[in-house]
Amino acid sequence: MLGRFLEFSATTQDIQGSMEFYETLGFSQAEVGAAWAHPYAVMTDGRIHVGLHQQDMAPPSITFVKPGLLKHLEVLERIGVEFQYRRLGNDVFNEVGWLDPFGHMIRLVEARTFSPAKRLPSQVSACGYFVEIGLPAQNLAHAKAYWERFGFVGMDEPLARLPHVACTSDTIDLGLYESAYLRRPTLLFDADDVDERIARLAALGIEPAGGAAAPMRHTSVAVYVAPEGTQILMASSPAA
Repeated sequence: MLGRFLEFSATTQDIQGSMEFYETLGFSQAEVGAAWAHPYAVMTDGRIHVGLHQQDMAPPSITFVKPGLLKHLEVLERIGVEFQYRRLGNDVFNEVGWLDPFGHMIRLVEARTFSPAKRLPSQVSACGYFVEIGLPAQNLAHAKAYWERFGFVGMDEPLARLPHVACTSDTIDLGLYESAYLRRPTLLFDADDVDERIARLAALGIEPAGGAAAPMRHTSVAVYVAPEGTQILMASSPAA
């Protein structure tokens, strides 16, 4: 119903600083189009795309491409969507946005805003394998039901290293977490040799930004924060 996942969109006041941060992590820059009037860049590891928008501060958004956007708005309103904004018309790039029950922005745009980056399968980021976008929620059952309304399939994961609800789709996976575990939207990565990765990033000038949630403190884990505020959690894969 939401369309195809496009990017995790973040606003920044220093787009060059954010780009350099992701390049240090091993991300590549995608070729962007002219959809936006503000400076815009996309950084990717091949699985997750981070859209960097140099404009007035706004909450990060989970952005999807929905062709023929106008004709789908009535259906969204019928299931209870209350739009925060609509930018629609013949002379603008069509987009709409709204907040989920816990304040996370969801945005739909008319068309793609960048071309896929050319990366080899051997090109992996310093963070490891991207798993999901983690979202904090005060009520996991409510959050699960909300995302299932849009076609995601939710599964409770109470025995995971960090208990959560996994919401899967064809183009992006979301993790719903208690606010005590995640305080803001987070990009989660599985990685081996986490301690070695931490040391390599430290040698490049990137240091962990703080500790992980209590259930993960006895595992190899690191939390980083990008210049624009995007939180990245890198953790070792659980033993088989």
